[in-house]
Amino acid sequence: MSNDTKTTLNRRTILKAGAASLSGLATGAVWAAGSDKPEKEEVKVGFIPLTDCASVVMASVLGFDKKYGIKIVLSKESSWAGVRDKLVNGELDAAHVLYGLIYGVQMGIGGAKKDMAVLMNLNHNGQAITLSRKVSDKGGVDGPSLAKLMRTDKREYTFAQTFPTGTHAMWLYYWLATYGINPMKDAKVITVPPPQMVANMRVGNMDGFCVGEPWGHRAIVDGVGVTGATTQDIWQDHPEKTLGTTAEWVKTNPNTARALVAAVLEASKWIDASLSNKTKMASTIADKSYVNTSVDVINQRILGRYQNGMGKTWDDPNYMKFYNDGSVNFPYLTDGMWFMTQHKRWGLLKGEPDYLATATAVNQIALYKEAATMAKANVPKSPMRTTKLIDGGIWDGKNPKAYADSFKIKA
Repeated sequence: MSNDTKTTLNRRTILKAGAASLSGLATGAVWAAGSDKPEKEEVKVGFIPLTDCASVVMASVLGFDKKYGIKIVLSKESSWAGVRDKLVNGELDAAHVLYGLIYGVQMGIGGAKKDMAVLMNLNHNGQAITLSRKVSDKGGVDGPSLAKLMRTDKREYTFAQTFPTGTHAMWLYYWLATYGINPMKDAKVITVPPPQMVANMRVGNMDGFCVGEPWGHRAIVDGVGVTGATTQDIWQDHPEKTLGTTAEWVKTNPNTARALVAAVLEASKWIDASLSNKTKMASTIADKSYVNTSVDVINQRILGRYQNGMGKTWDDPNYMKFYNDGSVNFPYLTDGMWFMTQHKRWGLLKGEPDYLATATAVNQIALYKEAATMAKANVPKSPMRTTKLIDGGIWDGKNPKAYADSFKIKA
């Protein structure tokens, strides 16, 4: 090798190191110093074809992963059970995954028990409960009218969710119970993967379903269902998907986990930053490699433009959000605890869990804060938050046992 070549290579190395330090890849030092270098360069991240996979997809597509020294290798999955199995057996490093699925595995009620980790929350809001045309044609168009129909037109009513301990199951059950319908006694509940919901409703397999977008809007566009409720009606700014993995993976790969969170945080900020970014995101994830639907089916509801399939349209300020000044992504302890209260309510958890200790173990708050510093993301002051749900109940995490036991309708 000539001296000129050596000089050129050295100059490139210096320039690369300078660029790395300027981009804030590590907190205080470039990885060349050793301590912050990701243990894995390639990170295999699973996702289900849903609008809320967007921040994970865009972190890869826009190259935010490279900024933090990793390469996100996306893996499109067909069902939440498949995501669970691949996380547990190590085929996936991490995944876009239902909050309640992570806690179900942690507690041993959503598959084989394994210690799990919530690295960050991915989105708030943006799911929906869809009622079939068969139901809406008979007057069942929202919670009160559905309850009346089920009392007067007696038959077996079937509702679908996407995973037994998952978010959609919990939103569906909470909503039905708010109007006096016990999902465990008054209806049949089945599990259907998100991309198969609309097709199953089309052939009459269910009277209603709860799923993430774009499949609620797709049912409207295809004329097979109507929107009975949005999940933000049930809980404004509710937690939804997480960036989830196993506790073992975080322990083995803490720097990789931190880099992954920082990259996805950057993508989350980017999506929420402008209308044009949201539009670009919609056109990207509509591709067959990701959600595999038309852009129009995705982009209406991410902009808060809703229609219910019966002529009503509205602008919803509580549409799907990916960052919202940092409030979306923080792994609040109260969010994890709430899912356990509902698992207890519906008989999925038989014993009384240590709600706070479990959430503290699962939700990786310290690691998240470090990643947020790297990504210059805002962090809420408290790991607890208070919310009022659709039935008027207040959830603040202060007495989870009393809260779980307080519901009149339960398993």
